[in-house]
This record gives sequence, C-alpha cells and structure tokens, in this order.
Amino acid sequence: MKRKILIPTDFSKNAWFALKYATRLYADEACDFYLLNVFSASQNLVGSLFTMVKGSEPYETAKATSEKKLNEVIDLVCASDTENSNHTFHPIAMFNDTIEAVKEVVDKKDIEIVVMGTKGETNSPDAVYGSTAIYAMEKVRNCPVLAVPENAPSELPKEIVFPTDYQTSFKRKELVYLTDIAKKCDANIAVLHVSNHTLNKEQQEQQQLLKEIFQENAYSLHQLHSSAVNDSIGIFIESRNSDMIAFINTKHSFFGSVFTNPLVKEVTFLNVPVLALHDLRN
Repeated sequence: MKRKILIPTDFSKNAWFALKYATRLYADEACDFYLLNVFSASQNLVGSLFTMVKGSEPYETAKATSEKKLNEVIDLVCASDTENSNHTFHPIAMFNDTIEAVKEVVDKKDIEIVVMGTKGETNSPDAVYGSTAIYAMEKVRNCPVLAVPENAPSELPKEIVFPTDYQTSFKRKELVYLTDIAKKCDANIAVLHVSNHTLNKEQQEQQQLLKEIFQENAYSLHQLHSSAVNDSIGIFIESRNSDMIAFINTKHSFFGSVFTNPLVKEVTFLNVPVLALHDLRN
C-alpha cells in the first residue's frame, strides 16, 4: 500500500527544502505525495471572500496560477528524483484558510503525515518558525506533522531526541511514526528527561512502558538535572549533534512554553526538524 503524504507549499525555498526532505525520507517506499497550495487572494481571508467567489475572474485566475506553479514544482522534483519511480505527485490548489485546507485534505485523502517548511516567503526572517507551521503542529491533530527548517541538516536523522516528563501514559499507536522513522533511518531515539528530581514510582512505570514500546529500536535514556527545560533540550541537541526532535503534543502544554514568541527565536533545537505527534485522548 502506498503511503499518502501531504506537502503544503507556498513555493518558497523552505517549502521546496521540505519537499526534498520528504522524498529522501521515503525514498525506498511507494508514495503518493499531495502538494497543496492555498491561494487566498490576500492575507485577510475574510476580506478576500467578497472577491474570490468560485467562477469569478479573480478566483479562476488565482487558481490557474496556483495549479501552474504546482505543476512546475512537480516537474522539477520529478526531474531531480528520477530514481524514485514509485513516487507519484498530485497537485491540489485550494482557496481556504491554510490550516483548514490542510485538515480537509488530511481527512479526504487519508493522509498519514504532513511534511512542511517552518516558514514561507512572508514570515519574519528573524524567526525560525512562522505562524502557519506553529498552528499546523497545534491544530492538525489527526495525523503527525513534520516541520523542516530551511537550515536543517539535509541528511536523514541518525539521532532523534524525544523529551518527556514521564507524566502521562504512553500509547504505542501515538509513537508509531517516531519508531517508523527511526527504523527507516537507523536512528537512535534519545529519550530525554529534564528535572532536578529522581523519578517517582509512576514515572518509573511510564519509563518501563516506553522501553517496551522502543524495544525494536535503538534507544538511550538520558536525564539532565536542571529546571530550565527548553534551554536544556537545546543544549542536549547541540552537544550531541542530534538532528531531529519528536514529542507528543498534549494540547497546548508544549507549544505554550516552547513555540511562543519571543522564545521561538532563542531555542536552538528549532534548527532541526520537529516531529509533532499527538495525544490521541485529546
């Protein structure tokens, strides 16, 4: 069965890098890649609703331009990845809010993972992550989102950092994409706990459960004695040259602290791809 992968694109350099990263990551598998471009007439979606009516000249012109650019991207990636004959690319041009469009395509096409850049042409050059990528990792909760910074290592990961506080029960199905990517890349999963305290009984039980889930993967357990969680994660990644981070997004607990400006400009691990998994109970 072919994998179904969604690649949102605004035709920026970062979006192209994310597409190439996805084709490398799944180079050995048959895949349907769906390239999505959302062609809102203006940054204000509500304002553009009055002019962008299906069948109107502005709508049809914008759609045709979007489809033309999507096909140009597909031609370019096919020309550069001729060895991947099992990769098929499908253009999707939509008028919608970007996050709502992603949700709709994920649902209709049974997408199993979204791979996207961290910012587009209109985002601030001072921030590693733009608002669209942050909202996608927060709001698209029915499949994982892999966000790839433009300056991330082009090589596939050899170590994936998985920060955890061992406070919630792990579910194997929540971590299946982490274990799958780790196996695919022959990558070590570095489980990182940042705390000044030793694990209590409940945390030890969750650690044991995680060991069982990761038993078919290469993994290692680490603890940093610190109260500065975000800084410690960044230092850990930088010191080990880790090249991906994965976490389970339990609603807003992670993003509320890490992905909120201005902290987004400071956290060093944002220069590596981030795999956002989801707590399926939320």
